[in-house]
Amino acid sequence: MHTTIVYVNVKPECVVDFIKASQVNHEASIQESGNRRFDLLHNPNDQSQFILYEAYASAEDAAAHKQTEHYLSWRETVADMMAEPRRGISYNGLFPAQ
Repeated sequence: MHTTIVYVNVKPECVVDFIKASQVNHEASIQESGNRRFDLLHNPNDQSQFILYEAYASAEDAAAHKQTEHYLSWRETVADMMAEPRRGISYNGLFPAQ
């Protein structure tokens, strides 16, 4: 399994709009055939901090996600909402096994 953890710091005035845009992306992403999880996590102690946890069956499925219309729309929509560039780190998922 291919996973990515994306760290996002959003401008405080953009938090609500970021959540809305990310929900649309989440709902479409979980419909992708290779998707195993697509979670949006919100730091309760710092309302501007988020983590996206993405799990795909393979690195190819994760790469295909970045070509979808919903991802490209999300990326464009949230670009100016970021307080700093988002940072994604890829991991090989060991458990659960596919």
